[in-house]
Amino acid sequence: MKLLFDLFPVILFFVTFKYAEKVPAEAASLVASLLGSAAVDVKQAPILLATIVVIAATLAQIAWVRYRHGKVDRMLWISLALVTVFGGLTLVFQNEAFIKWKPTILYWVFGVSMAFSAYVLKKNPLQAMLGEQLKLPAAVWHTLTLAWIGFFAVMGVLNLAIAFNFSTDTWVNFKLFGGMGLMLLFILAQGALLSKYIEEDQ
Repeated sequence: MKLLFDLFPVILFFVTFKYAEKVPAEAASLVASLLGSAAVDVKQAPILLATIVVIAATLAQIAWVRYRHGKVDRMLWISLALVTVFGGLTLVFQNEAFIKWKPTILYWVFGVSMAFSAYVLKKNPLQAMLGEQLKLPAAVWHTLTLAWIGFFAVMGVLNLAIAFNFSTDTWVNFKLFGGMGLMLLFILAQGALLSKYIEEDQ
């Protein structure tokens, strides 16, 4: 359930884009009315409408978290800031390139923040989050952190490769299924690596 909630904005982005692709003229008219614009490029209408929806969905997601838990995770605030800035630029200039950069910047922010914590602050971020649940050697925590930093770096590059070398439709599919699929495979691979330590601890 939490996974679906975390993916809520991405899922709405995907659904909106796919629907708007089927009715681009209506999507362009709706975007024009929402933005108060005289004209909207019909070809850009699906991504523009999806961008409006993902900004609204992220705001709603944070409002709900704040209401239910009283505190919003820092990464959610970063995600909101990025989707607002890059989504806003997409809407102002009616140029999908900006929103396509957003996942890459988010991946790289995650990676850089982990590297900064580990190598500048000398505090392993994964151990800080999971140390109470998992008892691992320091070398293993270090390896896991390096793996996540590398994963975020590669995902950022891969997003750009898909975004600017394939159709927007392909990128939207990758954003939901490809990105989440690779994340799941990466987590499963780490789970297999950690299984022996969990068994030893038990």
